[in-house]
Amino acid sequence: MRLRRFWDDLARYKILLLMLAPAVLFYLIFAYLPMAGIVIAFKRYDYIGGIFGSAWNGLDNFRFFFESGDAWRVTRNTALYNIAFIVVNNLLQIFAAILLFEVGGKWFKKLTQSVLFLPYFISWVVVGAIAYNLLNYDIGTVNALLRGLGLEPIDIYNTPSYWPFILVAVSAWKTLGYGTVMYLAAITGIDTEMYEAAEIDGANIFQRVMKVTIPNLYPTVIILVLLAVGNIFRGDFGMFYNMIGNNGLLFSSTDVIDTYVFRSLITSNDIGMSAAAGVFQSVLGFATIMLVNYAVRRYDRDRALF
Repeated sequence: MRLRRFWDDLARYKILLLMLAPAVLFYLIFAYLPMAGIVIAFKRYDYIGGIFGSAWNGLDNFRFFFESGDAWRVTRNTALYNIAFIVVNNLLQIFAAILLFEVGGKWFKKLTQSVLFLPYFISWVVVGAIAYNLLNYDIGTVNALLRGLGLEPIDIYNTPSYWPFILVAVSAWKTLGYGTVMYLAAITGIDTEMYEAAEIDGANIFQRVMKVTIPNLYPTVIILVLLAVGNIFRGDFGMFYNMIGNNGLLFSSTDVIDTYVFRSLITSNDIGMSAAAGVFQSVLGFATIMLVNYAVRRYDRDRALF
């Protein structure tokens, strides 16, 4: 009976299933099938044996990763940077969305949205080149201005302590427009009668924002934060690599799991250890999203992802 119902539903919704098929095939081919390569993390990989023909070595790749002394550093950097990105980016995006919603002028809104959105389409390669020309010790614009004012130049590319602030600022600048559009869409979906009722009750603009806009943004904020938390142990490789490159002086404060895996694979050609670091990263991300989703479910079941 259930089998017959399954085939009836398949025939009834065949058009919708055909529309869904490209997305399913995409994730099947590029996300699920490659997961078989996880076995490399538990093998002493060699090119003759390949992925499935190489000898097993148990947890030796993980042991090497943790005993190298780099595991804690790159994990800490990855988590702290992503926490900073989530907090700073979301706060700025919410503020910008509320500002655009409350400010009058149709053309001003469109122009501002376009200006804010533009950095999102700029490649990280270009952003890295812009940063280099701004911050370089010898030819950078910042140091040229400092010299012109009679001040000492700053050797930013040899000083690790500056880079957490620089990377957070660059990430906020590049993603501000994209996040603002999403929050602005959520704000425009709020029932206008709530604003009208607040105005009748004598609420000013700040009270309307605090009592109407922000409470109605909670579901959107929770969903976007949950999705971001799922990648809290995944660094933006494009950003970190193009901003930092192979500058070893900055690794202590800028090296994340993704750049560490890439550099390990390129310099030492240790495929097994690189795979082990990737598996470690994926397990941490999975555990984090499960824990955070569980906490949200305990607080409000309707706002959890699953």
